[in-house]
Amino acid sequence: MAMSASLSLVDVVRQTTGDNSFKCYQCVKCTDGCPMSDQFDLSPHQIMRSVQFNDVSVLASKSIWLCLSCYTCSTRCPQKIDVAGVVDALRIESRKRGVKPAVPEISKFYETFMRSVKIFGRAYEFGLMASYNITQGKPLNDLKLGMRLLTRGKMNILPHFGKAKADATKRSNSANAIGYYPGCSLSSSAIEYGKSVKNIAAAMDIELIEPKNWSCCGSGAAHSIDPKAANVLPMSTVAKIEQMGLDTVTSPCSACYSRLKQAEHSVSVKELVRKEVNEELGYEYQGTVKVEHLVDILVDRIGLNEVSKRVTNPLKGLKVACYYGCLITRPAQITGAENPEYPQKMDRLVKTLGAETVDWSRKTECCGGALAMTKTESAAKLMRRIVDDAKACGAEAIVTMCPICHLNLDSRQGVMGYSEAEEIPIFQATQLMSLAFGQGESKAALNNNLTNPKPYLQEKGVLG
Repeated sequence: MAMSASLSLVDVVRQTTGDNSFKCYQCVKCTDGCPMSDQFDLSPHQIMRSVQFNDVSVLASKSIWLCLSCYTCSTRCPQKIDVAGVVDALRIESRKRGVKPAVPEISKFYETFMRSVKIFGRAYEFGLMASYNITQGKPLNDLKLGMRLLTRGKMNILPHFGKAKADATKRSNSANAIGYYPGCSLSSSAIEYGKSVKNIAAAMDIELIEPKNWSCCGSGAAHSIDPKAANVLPMSTVAKIEQMGLDTVTSPCSACYSRLKQAEHSVSVKELVRKEVNEELGYEYQGTVKVEHLVDILVDRIGLNEVSKRVTNPLKGLKVACYYGCLITRPAQITGAENPEYPQKMDRLVKTLGAETVDWSRKTECCGGALAMTKTESAAKLMRRIVDDAKACGAEAIVTMCPICHLNLDSRQGVMGYSEAEEIPIFQATQLMSLAFGQGESKAALNNNLTNPKPYLQEKGVLG
């Protein structure tokens, strides 16, 4: 949808999100909840006021580029304004009007990411890191981390390829067949997650049907700079799942889940978006597919009783904080999460495995996402708050169900300021499931973790 620079910012936001910015009455709840507000030049409620006053200087602010798209603001807004969507609209409008990005490294990262997706069909993480660092004039940036990823099998030298119009032939008639979208990272930087997901699914007789040659969902980059791709890329997968005759698609990746969920919602409620996506894909989406995160599949569809039946090695003695991150439950208007601020599903899952979970206050706070690469120090502040709080509440390890959250917390504890002796293990929940199911450390893919979890598990008697 083309927009003219003559449009007011209120009209730009209305055309992009459907929201009426004048509904904002400056309650400041968005700012109070924003994990980055102390690093912004304009706080979220000031951004909204700028839109109301058509103050175009907001397009040159740092805030619209530093925004993490964690959707805390959108979830807490009493007027149900998608404040994060407003920021997306401003980023995109600033590019259309030729405004120089106030944080150019973030804009460049998004551009580099989308170029990778255009060339390969998926995010080529090795090439993405190398290309981005070269554009920043820092070819050796994060070299130590890159070597750690390579030695732990978490980085592919060669790319994997995807296609927007891939094979959608259904390969199973099993009642337990579920459409499966792993996302780009589960074969590389989150390989421990990818391996353990498949192993616990096999143990629970869940048949994960993965469309051949699926393409990247666009992650956080597409909705920041390319609104068409933000819907077309994830819907290419959802449409394939529908064509395969499956009614559900799950993703273990929170970013992928969020993009699939939001795109499917947009296509369902916005006629112009639906028309644009259908034309691009050459397929009339019927709206029969439900997008669910893996934790919802395990707890709600399969059920904790079925999980409990497979536990042969209870995780007694483990005391962990379940960290959901920002995208499993938010924005609640779209995810439908019952407790978006203080979810319990992963806690119940981990307790079923025999471990103890702690009550703590930052279980849905953002870890910094892609800022870990573009603005490492800014992201490290957020990560440090999360780990500090988990420790203060008695946790000896943290459990996630998100590739980005896991990678950030698992790889950046030194950057956070912890000594090696102070570091704590970071697990994917599926790794703990694999251990509890008696599958052993190999199928739990413990060797792929960067912060070695084995000493802790041995101390607790989970590993011999």
